[in-house]
Amino acid sequence: MSVVYLKKASKTPATGTDETRKIVSEMLTNIEQGGEAEALRYGRELDGYEGEAIITKTQIEEAGKMVSETLKEDIQFAFNRVTAFARAQRDSISSFETELSPGLWAGQKLIPIETAGCYVPGGRYAHVASAVMSIATAKVADVENIVACSAPHGNEGPNPAILYAMNLCGADTILSLGGVQGIAAMAFGLFTGKPARILVGPGNRFVAEAKRMLYGRVGIDMFAGPTEIAIIADDSADAGVVAEDLVSQAEHGPDSPAWLITTSRQLADQVMAQMDAHIAALPETSRKAAELAWRDYGEVILCDSDEEAAKISDEYAAEHLEVHTRRDDWYVERLKNYGSLFIGEETTVTYGDKCSGTNHILPTKGAAHYTGGLSVHKFMKIVTTQRMTREANREVGQAAARISRLEGMEGHARSADIRLRKYFPGENFSN
Repeated sequence: MSVVYLKKASKTPATGTDETRKIVSEMLTNIEQGGEAEALRYGRELDGYEGEAIITKTQIEEAGKMVSETLKEDIQFAFNRVTAFARAQRDSISSFETELSPGLWAGQKLIPIETAGCYVPGGRYAHVASAVMSIATAKVADVENIVACSAPHGNEGPNPAILYAMNLCGADTILSLGGVQGIAAMAFGLFTGKPARILVGPGNRFVAEAKRMLYGRVGIDMFAGPTEIAIIADDSADAGVVAEDLVSQAEHGPDSPAWLITTSRQLADQVMAQMDAHIAALPETSRKAAELAWRDYGEVILCDSDEEAAKISDEYAAEHLEVHTRRDDWYVERLKNYGSLFIGEETTVTYGDKCSGTNHILPTKGAAHYTGGLSVHKFMKIVTTQRMTREANREVGQAAARISRLEGMEGHARSADIRLRKYFPGENFSN
């Protein structure tokens, strides 16, 4: 088996992380110490926003008037499908209690998280779909309080369509703050008095690093970085479609990896020959981002076999993975590591990103090796319960005491002993 890199990335997702960490660490410290005033100061300096942090109902109503009816229908289309999928996820797991042995019952209970902080990117692009993915999913999970934030555009505030989507999906409070200051405000409970217990949503490297640094103090959806796409394709794939799909993710930003894994040298050559033209056809903002992303992070990997292609794909563990082959079903069974899988030419990352129903907040930078994407279950704590009869203590108490003493934990053993003496007076137990 051999692997040939017809195009190799000159940078990795770890490029520039030290500088990012230094900046984010300082900002988080300053905001925690300075509170709301400090968060607003960063908003003024970084986004040119002079207004109040909390978006009012009047502002939301005015934003709604600026959104076309067609776009409202499209947001509703996405909301309906994302919500339906989240409900199906919610129904796939339930509370229960089972009798493990006579008189011993153990159970599982689902408790929604109290407060969720949902970050919606609003800088380079207006990520309306991210509002749907995070807020609507939290709502299905019955989260008690949903705080959402998005970066303002000067004193105009956040994008009107984002505000409309946030409100439609059920956000209880909307903050006109982006970046690290938005994440910090939600984590520390600034402006609301309700610290987020989990932070979710995509964002740039500063947002991702802020979430990483706060993890442990609060929960997060996942460790994330710039968006990624990988496509597995053979000689049956349409080179134009493959190239367009790679470019569609590269436009996210200059550090967004795009990987083609193929068993066909002809397809590889055709895709590489088309990339510049597809990128050049984009509007300026997207074009500049895609040019750098493809130049620095793009890769084309030629493999000898389907098994080799699957192995490489699993090593990369891409956030988004498309399969365009004659053996799509084989790949579905074989592949293990990815954030979300798009099977066949007929679907694409764009559909999942925007409106088809599955969540687009997904693991990056290899995190798909150990976790999936955002789901309704991320907003719920799965806790356990236990109850038992006195008679059940006869068996469980003896076993627990012996194991405790084997481990050298006498206090644990005695908490079993006292029950055995109380419930079975006069009996002797060799613990």
